[in-house]
Amino acid sequence: MTATFEAMALATPLQQVLTELEYLTPSPVQAQAIPLLLEGRDLLGCAQTGTGKTASFALPILDAIHRSPQNTRTRQCRCLVLAPTRELAGQVSKSFTTYGKNIRFRQTMIYGGVGQNPQVSAMRSGVDILVATPGRLLDLIDQRHVDLSAVEFFVLDEVDRMLDMGFLRDVKRIVAMLPQRRQSLFFSATLAPNIVSLAETILKNPARVTITPEVTTAERIEQQLCFVDRGNKMYLLEQLLEKQGQATSAKLTIVFNRTKHGANKLAKALSMAGFESEAIHGNKSQAQREKALARFKQGIVPVLVATDVAARGVDVKDVGLVVNYDLPNEPEAYVHRIGRTGRAGADGLAVSFCAEDEIDFLRDIEKIIKTAIPRFTDHPWHSEALAEKHLRGFRPPAIKQGGGGGNRGGGGASRTSGAARRSHRNHSSSAARR
Repeated sequence: MTATFEAMALATPLQQVLTELEYLTPSPVQAQAIPLLLEGRDLLGCAQTGTGKTASFALPILDAIHRSPQNTRTRQCRCLVLAPTRELAGQVSKSFTTYGKNIRFRQTMIYGGVGQNPQVSAMRSGVDILVATPGRLLDLIDQRHVDLSAVEFFVLDEVDRMLDMGFLRDVKRIVAMLPQRRQSLFFSATLAPNIVSLAETILKNPARVTITPEVTTAERIEQQLCFVDRGNKMYLLEQLLEKQGQATSAKLTIVFNRTKHGANKLAKALSMAGFESEAIHGNKSQAQREKALARFKQGIVPVLVATDVAARGVDVKDVGLVVNYDLPNEPEAYVHRIGRTGRAGADGLAVSFCAEDEIDFLRDIEKIIKTAIPRFTDHPWHSEALAEKHLRGFRPPAIKQGGGGGNRGGGGASRTSGAARRSHRNHSSSAARR
């Protein structure tokens, strides 16, 4: 395993950029993957976002393009990177631009939710690197604006998310159009049987790199756990949002819901209750997601209701509160979700609601973060019966009981406000309106 970037056989223009960026020591995935890819091997990589995997494939591909320059041909590309969302595609494209600034190459992005004409125009002369989402790419292929017959390097990124979003059939169609002779790279945060099965149809004698970073939660994020019956979650959320609205800074809130339909319903209910909110999830068009995110960043809409499509790609510095209205059924998603607050060294608060049907999810989360989430009981809807049920079934290390993790002053579930009490009394009528 290579100890430094300088020791890697990367072209001089890439080494110069790495020096300027003060990249000295490669991450584990970079140290293992880059030498293998420079040898031309196919790669099966198990690595999460945040481990440095984009550089692990971008640098070797740029190295190959630099050492073997070719004129781009109409509608074709030398490298195809498939990503599940436009946000992730944009991050990948930006990385190629950053690392390849001293190299002559052409790249473009293809994604849905916007007009296709600029994308068609960019492909007319051909590109070296094409970063695309599956749906729009197939649209342009069907219209004969894109030809994949000259692909030399194929990267399938965030495969687990791609399958979760229903892209399996699209991915298989795209792979069938690629030339047999190519170098293929396959990255996923998990290697479930269906993912391994797909990899076997794409890769040839791949090298395997598995990076399992320790799952930790940010030290500056105060975590609270509220045991609450499902029918009382809305009352508690309204109390939290009222208090968060009184914060002197970092007033923005992200509320995570497990399903797209649930996110839409919750955003509508919050807006009717007086908390301006919008939903963001995979069924929204790219233009709708970008508009909602822009309004959220500007504080025009202080509450964003999101599914896990937003757990990794949203970086907004003024998010002071994250609420897990529904606990995630994948424990790793908990860490990604609460990481949306406490950005850039700021303090943050993450409050998670646990109903009876979510106790197993909670146990999985506490196992993976290797501690118990501090319980918060100082609110009118605490269910001691659920708390006891959780403890009977599983007793993780470092369980903290009682009043919770202290008052941050900006948005904890610490006191019952007058409005919250009124909300509790009037819930039957407001629920009917919602």
